[in-house]
Amino acid sequence: MSTLVGISGEDANSIDALYSPAKEKAANRGAYSSRSPLLLRRARQLFGEAKLKVFLGFFAICVVVFVTSRLSSFMGWNPHYPSSVSSPSRGGYTVLINTWKRNSLLKQSVAHYASCSGTEAIHVVWSESDPPSESLKAYLKNIVFHKSQTAQKPNFKFDINEEDNLNNRFKPIEDLKTDAIFSVDDDVIVPCPTLNFAFTVWQSAPFAMVGFVPRMHWLEKAEHGDTYYKYGGWWSVWSMGTYSMVLSKAAFFHRKYLDLYTHKMPSPIHDYVSRERNCEDIAMSLLVANATGAPPIWVKGKIYEIGSSGISSLKEHSEKRNKCLSDFATLYGTIPLVSTNVKAVDARQEWFW
Repeated sequence: MSTLVGISGEDANSIDALYSPAKEKAANRGAYSSRSPLLLRRARQLFGEAKLKVFLGFFAICVVVFVTSRLSSFMGWNPHYPSSVSSPSRGGYTVLINTWKRNSLLKQSVAHYASCSGTEAIHVVWSESDPPSESLKAYLKNIVFHKSQTAQKPNFKFDINEEDNLNNRFKPIEDLKTDAIFSVDDDVIVPCPTLNFAFTVWQSAPFAMVGFVPRMHWLEKAEHGDTYYKYGGWWSVWSMGTYSMVLSKAAFFHRKYLDLYTHKMPSPIHDYVSRERNCEDIAMSLLVANATGAPPIWVKGKIYEIGSSGISSLKEHSEKRNKCLSDFATLYGTIPLVSTNVKAVDARQEWFW
């Protein structure tokens, strides 16, 4: 901690009393004279005192901006940094896309994530009654090859399931090469620089869920006196400044949670998700919170939803989510979610920190 040391008037006089040849020379040149330099006097005559102060202030700001931009380039801080933020020590990430009868959106999604430099593999969770056509397979493999900017092209594969079940999106993946899984819906696009920044955040906390869609929960008292769990969407997060979940529609998590979800989580929760066709993302949040005892991490970043027919767009969505939380509390025995107000922000994209 720095300490500011002031000089009293008496000390200042004693300092002035000291003889200094350099100071005497400067005084002879007029540097210590009360007279203003010629250029400054001419400027005052031309602009006036008030206008001159404004001009000098504007000039100082320009100098600061210029010097800052030069320093940022010199030190390697590029505000328009390329999408190449991946750590070679842990490799990249596997993009796990959940899709359902929206091939046009799937094509856009695969093409985008194939272009991100951190993508080492793309797996599509397919749960339709009919398997993907050969033409669709060929098209997506071709687009992955051509959109990828890396020498080692991402591996592309369909994970085909025999039944339609939301639990399918968290099944373990054979021959997985990465620890990091980026779970995403087929209608959600996260820009590559934003995605790669979130990956670096996940690398700093690899057993947390790190994502872009925060949600929250709290206990609410009903009219008859009983309490129940309430699910809060984006506006609740915004107004209260806290969250306890990040949804798996756009989130990183460790590959081990696929095994834990499938093989260790109470089977009644699997049955509930399958029956209600909802809340698999809440179930995954509960699983990770129970394993870590820690909150998730929300990464600030713009994401784009290119579809409009998901489950969240249906009526009574919030009521169903409330019911999920309360039912899960009974089935799980507790609600292990941990609330937080921490948000990860890329300082290279912020003017003020």
